[in-house]
Amino acid sequence: MTEPSVLPDQSPSSHRAKRRGVSGCLPVLLALLLVVVAGYFAWTKVVSPWWDDITSDPADYPGPGHGQVVFKIDSGESIPQMGSALEKAGVVQSSEAFVDAASANDGARGIQAGTYLLKKEMKASDVVAYLADPQHLAQDTLTIPEGMRTSDVLDLLAKNTDFGKAAFQKVLDHPDRLGLPSYAHGSVEGYLFPATYVVTPSDTPTTLLKAMVDRWHQAAEDTGLEQGAQQVGLTPGEVMTVASMLEFEAQRDQDYPKVARAIYNRLDDGMMLQSDATVAYANGLSGDVFTTSEQRAVDSPYNTYAHTGLPPGPIGNPGEKTIDAALHPADGDWLYWVVVNLKTGKTVFSNTYAEHQQAVEQLQEYCTHSDACG
Repeated sequence: MTEPSVLPDQSPSSHRAKRRGVSGCLPVLLALLLVVVAGYFAWTKVVSPWWDDITSDPADYPGPGHGQVVFKIDSGESIPQMGSALEKAGVVQSSEAFVDAASANDGARGIQAGTYLLKKEMKASDVVAYLADPQHLAQDTLTIPEGMRTSDVLDLLAKNTDFGKAAFQKVLDHPDRLGLPSYAHGSVEGYLFPATYVVTPSDTPTTLLKAMVDRWHQAAEDTGLEQGAQQVGLTPGEVMTVASMLEFEAQRDQDYPKVARAIYNRLDDGMMLQSDATVAYANGLSGDVFTTSEQRAVDSPYNTYAHTGLPPGPIGNPGEKTIDAALHPADGDWLYWVVVNLKTGKTVFSNTYAEHQQAVEQLQEYCTHSDACG
Protein backbone atom coordinates (compact mmCIF):
# COMPACT_ATOMS: atom_id res chain seq x y z
CA MET A 1 0.00 0.00 0.00
CA THR A 2 1.37 3.31 -0.98
CA GLU A 3 1.79 6.21 1.50
CA PRO A 4 -0.97 8.86 1.29
CA SER A 5 0.22 11.95 -0.41
CA VAL A 6 0.71 15.09 1.68
CA LEU A 7 -0.85 18.29 0.40
CA PRO A 8 1.69 21.14 0.02
CA ASP A 9 -0.07 23.43 2.48
CA GLN A 10 -0.28 20.67 5.07
CA SER A 11 3.40 19.71 5.04
CA PRO A 12 5.41 20.13 8.26
CA SER A 13 7.71 22.54 6.49
CA SER A 14 4.72 24.73 5.56
CA HIS A 15 3.61 24.88 9.20
CA ARG A 16 7.08 25.94 10.23
CA ALA A 17 7.12 28.65 7.57
CA LYS A 18 3.79 30.02 8.77
CA ARG A 19 4.94 30.04 12.37
CA ARG A 20 8.11 31.84 11.39
CA GLY A 21 6.07 34.42 9.45
CA VAL A 22 3.83 35.20 12.41
CA SER A 23 6.67 35.39 14.93
CA GLY A 24 8.63 37.61 12.58
CA CYS A 25 5.81 40.17 12.51
CA LEU A 26 5.50 40.47 16.28
CA PRO A 27 8.52 42.75 16.81
CA VAL A 28 7.23 45.08 14.11
CA LEU A 29 3.76 45.18 15.65
CA LEU A 30 5.19 45.81 19.12
CA ALA A 31 7.38 48.58 17.78
CA LEU A 32 4.38 50.21 16.08
CA LEU A 33 2.38 49.88 19.28
CA LEU A 34 5.16 51.55 21.29
CA VAL A 35 5.32 54.37 18.77
CA VAL A 36 1.55 54.91 19.05
CA VAL A 37 1.64 54.84 22.88
CA ALA A 38 4.63 57.18 23.00
CA GLY A 39 2.96 59.54 20.56
CA TYR A 40 -0.26 59.55 22.57
CA PHE A 41 1.67 60.21 25.80
CA ALA A 42 3.67 63.02 24.20
CA TRP A 43 0.52 64.63 22.83
CA THR A 44 -1.56 64.43 26.03
CA LYS A 45 1.22 65.24 28.49
CA VAL A 46 3.45 67.64 26.56
CA VAL A 47 2.13 68.95 23.27
CA SER A 48 -1.55 69.39 24.17
CA PRO A 49 -0.93 71.31 27.44
CA TRP A 50 1.68 73.44 25.70
CA TRP A 51 -0.70 74.13 22.84
CA ASP A 52 -3.50 74.95 25.25
CA ASP A 53 -1.21 77.33 27.14
CA ILE A 54 -0.34 79.34 24.07
CA THR A 55 -3.84 79.35 22.55
CA SER A 56 -6.14 79.75 25.62
CA ASP A 57 -6.73 82.75 27.82
CA PRO A 58 -4.91 82.83 31.18
CA ALA A 59 -6.88 81.89 34.30
CA ASP A 60 -8.90 84.83 35.59
CA TYR A 61 -11.52 85.33 38.30
CA PRO A 62 -14.93 86.63 37.17
CA GLY A 63 -14.97 89.18 40.01
CA PRO A 64 -16.07 91.39 41.63
CA GLY A 65 -14.15 89.91 44.59
CA HIS A 66 -14.64 89.82 48.34
CA GLY A 67 -12.88 90.77 51.58
CA GLN A 68 -9.98 93.16 51.79
CA VAL A 69 -6.30 92.99 50.87
CA VAL A 70 -3.86 95.80 51.62
CA PHE A 71 -1.49 95.78 48.64
CA LYS A 72 1.72 97.78 48.32
CA ILE A 73 3.54 98.61 45.07
CA ASP A 74 7.19 99.55 45.46
CA SER A 75 8.88 102.19 43.32
CA GLY A 76 10.35 100.69 40.13
CA GLU A 77 8.30 97.50 40.35
CA SER A 78 7.52 96.00 36.94
CA ILE A 79 4.11 94.84 35.74
CA PRO A 80 5.13 91.12 35.86
CA GLN A 81 6.39 91.64 39.42
CA MET A 82 3.08 93.25 40.37
CA GLY A 83 1.24 90.35 38.75
CA SER A 84 3.21 87.75 40.71
CA ALA A 85 2.60 89.61 43.98
CA LEU A 86 -1.11 89.98 43.21
CA GLU A 87 -1.43 86.29 42.46
CA LYS A 88 0.39 85.38 45.68
CA ALA A 89 -1.94 87.67 47.64
CA GLY A 90 -5.00 85.96 46.13
CA VAL A 91 -6.16 89.13 44.35
CA VAL A 92 -5.87 87.75 40.78
CA GLN A 93 -6.04 84.13 39.71
CA SER A 94 -2.91 84.34 37.56
CA SER A 95 -0.16 86.88 37.00
CA GLU A 96 -0.54 86.30 33.24
CA ALA A 97 -4.10 87.60 33.32
CA PHE A 98 -2.94 90.77 35.05
CA VAL A 99 -0.05 91.29 32.61
CA ASP A 100 -2.39 90.80 29.63
CA ALA A 101 -4.93 93.24 31.09
CA ALA A 102 -2.22 95.80 31.79
CA SER A 103 -0.91 95.47 28.23
CA ALA A 104 -4.33 96.03 26.66
CA ASN A 105 -4.62 99.66 25.59
CA ASP A 106 -1.69 100.52 27.82
CA GLY A 107 -4.03 100.22 30.83
CA ALA A 108 -1.21 100.29 33.39
CA ARG A 109 0.05 103.77 32.45
CA GLY A 110 -1.46 105.44 35.53
CA ILE A 111 -0.33 102.90 38.16
CA GLN A 112 1.79 104.57 40.83
CA ALA A 113 3.88 103.22 43.68
CA GLY A 114 2.00 103.23 46.96
CA THR A 115 -0.55 101.33 49.00
CA TYR A 116 -3.99 100.24 47.81
CA LEU A 117 -6.98 98.47 49.31
CA LEU A 118 -8.01 95.60 47.02
CA LYS A 119 -10.23 92.52 47.32
CA LYS A 120 -9.56 88.83 46.99
CA GLU A 121 -10.47 87.11 43.70
CA MET A 122 -10.90 90.19 41.53
CA LYS A 123 -11.06 90.20 37.74
CA ALA A 124 -7.62 91.18 36.42
CA SER A 125 -8.90 94.04 34.24
CA ASP A 126 -10.76 95.46 37.27
CA VAL A 127 -7.52 95.39 39.26
CA VAL A 128 -5.68 97.30 36.54
CA ALA A 129 -8.43 99.91 36.34
CA TYR A 130 -8.50 100.28 40.14
CA LEU A 131 -4.72 100.68 40.46
CA ALA A 132 -4.60 103.17 37.59
CA ASP A 133 -7.07 105.51 39.33
CA PRO A 134 -5.11 107.94 41.56
CA GLN A 135 -8.18 108.34 43.76
CA HIS A 136 -7.47 104.85 45.12
CA LEU A 137 -3.87 105.58 46.08
CA ALA A 138 -3.61 105.62 49.86
CA GLN A 139 -2.72 108.85 51.55
CA ASP A 140 -1.85 106.89 54.66
CA THR A 141 -2.29 103.54 56.37
CA LEU A 142 -4.03 103.09 59.68
CA THR A 143 -3.63 100.11 62.03
CA ILE A 144 -6.32 99.27 64.59
CA PRO A 145 -4.85 97.05 67.36
CA GLU A 146 -6.71 94.00 68.66
CA GLY A 147 -9.08 94.74 71.53
CA MET A 148 -9.13 98.52 71.02
CA ARG A 149 -12.39 100.05 72.20
CA THR A 150 -14.54 102.05 69.82
CA SER A 151 -13.95 105.35 71.63
CA ASP A 152 -10.21 104.85 71.17
CA VAL A 153 -10.70 103.83 67.52
CA LEU A 154 -12.49 107.13 66.89
CA ASP A 155 -9.63 109.03 68.53
CA LEU A 156 -7.15 107.22 66.28
CA LEU A 157 -9.22 107.95 63.17
CA ALA A 158 -9.52 111.64 64.07
CA LYS A 159 -5.78 111.87 64.66
CA ASN A 160 -4.79 110.22 61.37
CA THR A 161 -7.39 111.62 58.95
CA ASP A 162 -8.79 114.99 57.98
CA PHE A 163 -12.04 114.31 59.85
CA GLY A 164 -12.79 115.19 63.43
CA LYS A 165 -14.11 112.74 66.00
CA ALA A 166 -17.54 114.37 65.83
CA ALA A 167 -17.82 113.42 62.13
CA PHE A 168 -17.29 109.75 62.95
CA GLN A 169 -19.63 109.90 65.91
CA LYS A 170 -22.32 111.36 63.63
CA VAL A 171 -22.09 108.23 61.48
CA LEU A 172 -22.40 106.00 64.54
CA ASP A 173 -25.55 107.86 65.57
CA HIS A 174 -27.16 106.52 62.36
CA PRO A 175 -25.29 103.22 61.71
CA ASP A 176 -27.71 101.65 59.20
CA ARG A 177 -25.31 102.19 56.26
CA LEU A 178 -22.43 100.32 57.89
CA GLY A 179 -23.76 96.80 57.28
CA LEU A 180 -23.79 95.69 60.92
CA PRO A 181 -25.29 92.26 61.72
CA SER A 182 -28.70 92.28 63.40
CA TYR A 183 -27.26 90.97 66.67
CA ALA A 184 -25.02 94.06 66.98
CA HIS A 185 -28.23 96.00 67.76
CA GLY A 186 -26.87 99.12 66.05
CA SER A 187 -23.63 99.27 68.08
CA VAL A 188 -20.25 99.05 66.36
CA GLU A 189 -18.48 97.97 69.57
CA GLY A 190 -16.95 94.61 68.70
CA TYR A 191 -17.44 95.00 64.95
CA LEU A 192 -14.71 97.49 63.95
CA PHE A 193 -12.26 94.78 63.03
CA PRO A 194 -8.63 95.31 64.09
CA ALA A 195 -6.45 95.37 60.95
CA THR A 196 -4.40 97.69 58.75
CA TYR A 197 -6.46 99.97 56.51
CA VAL A 198 -5.60 102.45 53.78
CA VAL A 199 -6.94 106.00 53.69
CA THR A 200 -7.55 107.37 50.19
CA PRO A 201 -8.58 110.85 48.97
CA SER A 202 -12.08 109.54 48.24
CA ASP A 203 -12.68 108.19 51.77
CA THR A 204 -15.28 109.63 54.13
CA PRO A 205 -16.07 108.82 57.77
CA THR A 206 -18.75 106.44 56.51
CA THR A 207 -16.48 104.57 54.08
CA LEU A 208 -13.71 104.24 56.67
CA LEU A 209 -16.02 102.80 59.33
CA LYS A 210 -17.80 100.59 56.78
CA ALA A 211 -14.44 99.17 55.66
CA MET A 212 -13.84 98.00 59.23
CA VAL A 213 -17.27 96.39 59.46
CA ASP A 214 -16.75 94.76 56.05
CA ARG A 215 -13.44 93.35 57.29
CA TRP A 216 -15.27 91.97 60.34
CA HIS A 217 -17.70 90.15 58.01
CA GLN A 218 -14.70 88.54 56.31
CA ALA A 219 -13.33 87.38 59.69
CA ALA A 220 -16.77 86.08 60.71
CA GLU A 221 -16.89 84.02 57.53
CA ASP A 222 -13.31 82.78 57.91
CA THR A 223 -13.88 81.64 61.50
CA GLY A 224 -17.35 80.18 60.84
CA LEU A 225 -18.85 82.43 63.51
CA GLU A 226 -22.54 81.69 63.05
CA GLN A 227 -22.19 77.91 62.75
CA GLY A 228 -19.57 77.74 65.51
CA ALA A 229 -21.75 79.77 67.90
CA GLN A 230 -24.41 77.06 67.74
CA GLN A 231 -21.85 74.42 68.66
CA VAL A 232 -20.83 76.25 71.86
CA GLY A 233 -24.45 77.02 72.72
CA LEU A 234 -24.24 80.80 72.28
CA THR A 235 -25.51 83.39 69.85
CA PRO A 236 -22.98 84.97 67.46
CA GLY A 237 -23.29 88.20 69.43
CA GLU A 238 -22.47 86.40 72.68
CA VAL A 239 -19.41 84.82 71.06
CA MET A 240 -18.25 88.30 70.06
CA THR A 241 -18.71 89.42 73.68
CA VAL A 242 -16.60 86.51 74.97
CA ALA A 243 -13.93 87.17 72.32
CA SER A 244 -13.74 90.83 73.36
CA MET A 245 -13.23 89.78 77.00
CA LEU A 246 -10.42 87.41 76.00
CA GLU A 247 -8.49 90.34 74.54
CA PHE A 248 -8.13 91.71 78.09
CA GLU A 249 -8.24 88.56 80.22
CA ALA A 250 -5.20 86.87 78.63
CA GLN A 251 -1.97 88.03 77.02
CA ARG A 252 -0.74 84.90 75.23
CA ASP A 253 -2.34 83.15 72.27
CA GLN A 254 -2.19 79.74 73.95
CA ASP A 255 -4.18 81.03 76.92
CA TYR A 256 -7.15 82.38 74.97
CA PRO A 257 -8.92 79.00 74.57
CA LYS A 258 -8.31 78.14 78.25
CA VAL A 259 -9.81 81.42 79.49
CA ALA A 260 -12.76 80.83 77.16
CA ARG A 261 -13.30 77.43 78.76
CA ALA A 262 -13.10 78.90 82.27
CA ILE A 263 -15.69 81.54 81.30
CA TYR A 264 -18.04 78.85 79.95
CA ASN A 265 -17.53 76.71 83.06
CA ARG A 266 -18.51 79.63 85.29
CA LEU A 267 -21.56 80.38 83.14
CA ASP A 268 -22.61 76.72 83.30
CA ASP A 269 -22.25 76.75 87.11
CA GLY A 270 -24.21 80.00 87.46
CA MET A 271 -21.19 81.82 88.87
CA MET A 272 -20.54 85.52 88.38
CA LEU A 273 -17.73 86.09 85.91
CA GLN A 274 -16.11 88.77 88.11
CA SER A 275 -14.09 90.14 85.20
CA ASP A 276 -12.02 93.25 85.86
CA ALA A 277 -12.09 93.90 82.11
CA THR A 278 -15.86 94.36 82.06
CA VAL A 279 -15.72 96.55 85.17
CA ALA A 280 -13.05 98.71 83.53
CA TYR A 281 -15.32 99.10 80.50
CA ALA A 282 -18.23 100.05 82.77
CA ASN A 283 -16.04 102.76 84.31
CA GLY A 284 -14.83 104.08 80.96
CA LEU A 285 -11.25 102.86 81.50
CA SER A 286 -8.98 101.71 78.68
CA GLY A 287 -6.28 99.06 78.52
CA ASP A 288 -5.39 96.31 80.99
CA VAL A 289 -6.11 97.67 84.46
CA PHE A 290 -6.67 96.54 88.04
CA THR A 291 -9.99 97.76 89.37
CA THR A 292 -10.76 99.09 92.84
CA SER A 293 -13.59 98.04 95.15
CA GLU A 294 -15.26 101.36 94.40
CA GLN A 295 -15.10 100.73 90.64
CA ARG A 296 -16.42 97.20 91.16
CA ALA A 297 -19.48 98.71 92.82
CA VAL A 298 -20.47 100.70 89.71
CA ASP A 299 -24.12 100.42 88.70
CA SER A 300 -23.80 99.00 85.19
CA PRO A 301 -24.99 95.89 83.30
CA TYR A 302 -21.32 95.47 82.34
CA ASN A 303 -20.37 94.98 86.00
CA THR A 304 -19.88 91.21 86.18
CA TYR A 305 -19.13 91.49 89.90
CA ALA A 306 -22.76 92.52 90.39
CA HIS A 307 -24.55 90.58 87.62
CA THR A 308 -24.44 86.94 86.55
CA GLY A 309 -24.05 85.95 82.92
CA LEU A 310 -22.31 87.76 80.11
CA PRO A 311 -22.36 91.55 79.78
CA PRO A 312 -24.88 92.87 77.22
CA GLY A 313 -22.31 93.26 74.44
CA PRO A 314 -18.63 93.36 73.49
CA ILE A 315 -16.23 95.50 75.52
CA GLY A 316 -13.81 96.10 72.64
CA ASN A 317 -13.07 94.99 69.11
CA PRO A 318 -11.62 91.46 69.09
CA GLY A 319 -9.33 89.99 66.47
CA GLU A 320 -9.53 86.67 64.66
CA LYS A 321 -7.49 84.74 67.25
CA THR A 322 -9.83 85.54 70.12
CA ILE A 323 -12.96 84.94 68.00
CA ASP A 324 -11.56 81.54 67.08
CA ALA A 325 -10.70 80.80 70.74
CA ALA A 326 -14.24 81.69 71.83
CA LEU A 327 -15.54 79.24 69.22
CA HIS A 328 -13.02 76.52 70.13
CA PRO A 329 -12.46 76.56 73.91
CA ALA A 330 -9.89 74.21 75.42
CA ASP A 331 -10.90 71.15 77.45
CA GLY A 332 -10.61 71.64 81.20
CA ASP A 333 -12.40 72.15 84.53
CA TRP A 334 -10.92 75.57 85.35
CA LEU A 335 -13.05 78.16 87.09
CA TYR A 336 -10.35 80.73 87.89
CA TRP A 337 -7.46 82.35 86.09
CA VAL A 338 -5.00 85.10 86.87
CA VAL A 339 -2.00 86.56 85.02
CA VAL A 340 0.89 86.21 87.48
CA ASN A 341 3.56 87.90 85.34
CA LEU A 342 2.42 91.00 83.48
CA LYS A 343 5.50 91.13 81.27
CA THR A 344 5.55 87.50 80.06
CA GLY A 345 1.79 87.03 80.29
CA LYS A 346 2.15 83.81 82.30
CA THR A 347 -1.33 82.81 83.47
CA VAL A 348 -2.27 80.32 86.20
CA PHE A 349 -5.53 78.39 85.87
CA SER A 350 -7.23 76.84 88.90
CA ASN A 351 -10.15 74.52 89.62
CA THR A 352 -10.74 75.66 93.22
CA TYR A 353 -10.83 78.99 95.00
CA ALA A 354 -8.02 77.88 97.35
CA GLU A 355 -5.74 77.20 94.36
CA HIS A 356 -6.74 80.53 92.88
CA GLN A 357 -5.79 82.36 96.08
CA GLN A 358 -2.31 80.84 95.87
CA ALA A 359 -2.03 82.14 92.30
CA VAL A 360 -3.17 85.60 93.41
CA GLU A 361 -0.41 85.56 96.02
CA GLN A 362 2.08 84.89 93.20
CA LEU A 363 0.79 88.00 91.44
CA GLN A 364 1.01 90.07 94.61
CA GLU A 365 4.60 88.91 95.16
CA TYR A 366 5.40 89.78 91.54
CA CYS A 367 3.93 93.28 91.98
CA THR A 368 6.16 94.01 94.97
CA HIS A 369 9.23 94.15 92.71
CA SER A 370 7.76 95.09 89.30
CA ASP A 371 6.58 98.43 87.96
CA ALA A 372 4.31 96.65 85.44
CA CYS A 373 1.48 96.51 87.98
CA GLY A 374 1.17 100.30 87.84
